[in-house]
Amino acid sequence: MALGGPAARRVITGEDKQYWLRVWAARGLLWAWDDRAGTSITAALRDEHWRVREMACKVIARHRVGDALPVVAEMHDDPVPRVRAAAARALVLLTTASA
Repeated sequence: MALGGPAARRVITGEDKQYWLRVWAARGLLWAWDDRAGTSITAALRDEHWRVREMACKVIARHRVGDALPVVAEMHDDPVPRVRAAAARALVLLTTASA
């Protein structure tokens, strides 16, 4: 609700499937991270819309969400070049962080 405003209520209840609210929810996690979001941001890597997947990779990279490593590693086959690039950057950060 804080990021999406009144329109977010429709997303929370499942009435609205607009991807941009999911993108902005993930983007908010760049700046307001909580470890409890790890499972949700990892699930966002499999979102149907590429912008959500790309933003999830950015969040995972910034906060070094190590549990997401197996899913990020699988994203080298994503059909969208921007997602593949974000996943590659995340993969480098995750593997160097765990070294």
